[in-house]
Amino acid sequence: MRQRAILSTIAASALMLGLAACDNTNNSATRAADRAAGTNTSGAYPSQSDGTRANPPGTETTRALDRAAGTNTSGAYPSQSDGTRNNPPGTAAGRALDRATGNSSTGY
Repeated sequence: MRQRAILSTIAASALMLGLAACDNTNNSATRAADRAAGTNTSGAYPSQSDGTRANPPGTETTRALDRAAGTNTSGAYPSQSDGTRNNPPGTAAGRALDRATGNSSTGY
């Protein structure tokens, strides 16, 4: 019985070591994807990490949306966040409706 317990412990340890050695996050496919997308999934391109000067928070798509809509969905434009001096609460349409009707549904 003792030998069976020892063998199962050795087998479990070997399995765990094998799984740890199979980390596929830094292989040629993920590095190629990082180069193409400008990301750092593989860990090989730290300058492309999200939130750095070269790559502000969010994706290029969400940053483009933020620039066009004046929002801060990506996190790259905190001055455009809702409720700031540059962007009061609610939407422009909601604030216009509030001014026209004398209401304050947007909090403006």
